[in-house]
Amino acid sequence: MIQLLSKMQNNNAINVEISINSGQVFLWRKNGEYWDGVNGQDILRIDNFGSIKSYQNTKTDFFRKKDNMEQIIKSISKDSTTRKAVKKYLGLRILKQDPFQCLISFIVSSNSNIQKIKTSLEKISRKFGTKVEFENQEFFLFPTPKKLAKASINEIRNCGVGYRAKFIKEAANIIFLKKIDFESLKKSDYFETKESICSIPGVGNKVADCIMLFSLNKLEAFPLDRWMIRILEKYFFNEFQLETKTITKKQYDILHDKIVNHFGPYAGYAQQFLFKMERENYQKKWL
Repeated sequence: MIQLLSKMQNNNAINVEISINSGQVFLWRKNGEYWDGVNGQDILRIDNFGSIKSYQNTKTDFFRKKDNMEQIIKSISKDSTTRKAVKKYLGLRILKQDPFQCLISFIVSSNSNIQKIKTSLEKISRKFGTKVEFENQEFFLFPTPKKLAKASINEIRNCGVGYRAKFIKEAANIIFLKKIDFESLKKSDYFETKESICSIPGVGNKVADCIMLFSLNKLEAFPLDRWMIRILEKYFFNEFQLETKTITKKQYDILHDKIVNHFGPYAGYAQQFLFKMERENYQKKWL
């Protein structure tokens, strides 16, 4: 542990490739020595050192540079498995995304894979987003809530999202009508935020935790999909004693409490390190 923290102090660098290729974002592409990506109504170009150029010329803390990584890693490194994941992917960061794009992305992600999610979101952006040019390349901004709210379900379905089309339209309408305010949710606690997010059609426990972790500053959120259930069964059976492949809302809440008790208030970082390590172990594709 001391060696790991010493390494952190000497090398607090962000690993852009590892962070982007960790299941958090989908509308990104590698372009030579840069990563280019859509972040709501902005386009970001990021070099290998984590320096960001913005189409809108806005300052963004996309890599959460204000997070105290030394403190976070000390907090989550409670066991040999997590320490191994942290050591292997030390430059991994939680990304601070545009909340509306994050919401729609993870509604689309339900029962899908990264390649299909990426393709569907690209189609949504091309059909409903604004075309712009940035750094001599063509991009499509992510659609506004108003644009998606006014689209027909069939138009959305034609983007390859299947049954999720209705959820996407309803979610966009809720945000467009300001029934849910993301800026307020960033300031509210985990449970209040989760209740609000889960009121959106198509959003269950796992999707809500993704949205909260990746766009609403809830670092204790710990998304539990089939990958994470497999990881907990494989490495943490004694700690969490999972007895079922699928979990009810009540079981999810109980398990979340146990996870936060084990990993601490930055449990979401532990989730991301473990998720990255296990998918790499299985040589699964990223972007």
